[in-house]
Amino acid sequence: MTALRAAVIGCGAVAGNHVAAYRATPGVELVAVCDVDGARARAFAQQHGIPNATSALGDVLDAGRVDVVSVATPHPTHAEIVTAAARAGVNVICEKPLAIELEVARRMVEACEDAGVLLATCYQRRFWPASQRIRRAIDEGLIGIPMLGDCQVQLHRTTDYYSATPWRGSWSSDGGGVLMTQAIHYLDLLQWFLGDVREVHGYIATMKHGDQIEVEDTAVATLRFASGALATVRASTATEPSLGARVSITGSTGRTVSVVEYPEGTPGINDLWLDGQTPEGAALELGRGPEVDLSAINGALVPYHTALVSDVCAAIRERRAPLVTGRQALPSLAIVLAIYESHRTGAPVALELEEA
Repeated sequence: MTALRAAVIGCGAVAGNHVAAYRATPGVELVAVCDVDGARARAFAQQHGIPNATSALGDVLDAGRVDVVSVATPHPTHAEIVTAAARAGVNVICEKPLAIELEVARRMVEACEDAGVLLATCYQRRFWPASQRIRRAIDEGLIGIPMLGDCQVQLHRTTDYYSATPWRGSWSSDGGGVLMTQAIHYLDLLQWFLGDVREVHGYIATMKHGDQIEVEDTAVATLRFASGALATVRASTATEPSLGARVSITGSTGRTVSVVEYPEGTPGINDLWLDGQTPEGAALELGRGPEVDLSAINGALVPYHTALVSDVCAAIRERRAPLVTGRQALPSLAIVLAIYESHRTGAPVALELEEA
């Protein structure tokens, strides 16, 4: 079996997860790394034992040098890199969000579909066994018809988190705050469990980090789904101590299933489960866990980045879709952008079928 050749584009905080994931996936050879800062790329390559480093994207994509690339660059740069990879016939794993504008994200998806290459998005929390159990329970009708959802994301970020990375915290370079950067992971789970969203009503605010950021650090929203299900969303990076995240689904039988990440970075567990089954963890104990820095959070996600990368590499060989396609990443982005629009207008925002 010929090894798939892989490259990582961008040498930021999460790039090491992609390196580890490729290294842990049989039949994959990590051959190059690219960053606009050539010195940074060379240092990263030396640190991780990667044979080639460059600041020119074309050096990686030209002449069929790689089969798959991971895009781990700031949000607004994703589109140019993904579409260039599509033109070169290279499969793509892109960090979330695909883009900070829905139309741009759609064009990225269509470019890859038209070129016949795979586009996957890093919603690695779908690979948690706890998330998979909830999806199976819904598919098998074990909770009846899903009718009520709740998404709680109550995290702690210090001022250093924003000041250490200049592009964080602005509308132009980050595209949003807690919703776009953190809560979008859990909104992806919520809509994966409950289906298409039809209406969004929400509010955002900057409660704590206004000296460092222009985007929101706090948000609330209500969602109405095509099925008739309803859900609430609460998200903040102004919580101290962090209370982690939880996504809960209640079905028409009255049974509730949920996945909990607490402390942040801990692989999700099923806190509430079906009759006759033992919950994996007790309810959250307020203030129980220590604050967790970003490197530890990313480190804890390596096994799930690995599961996602392995799924994509298998999909390339088997000529099938990966578990989380680029098109499947559009709904969570649409929800975030609809919350922003609802806040601006003070009115509910309808989502079209294509968006949902």
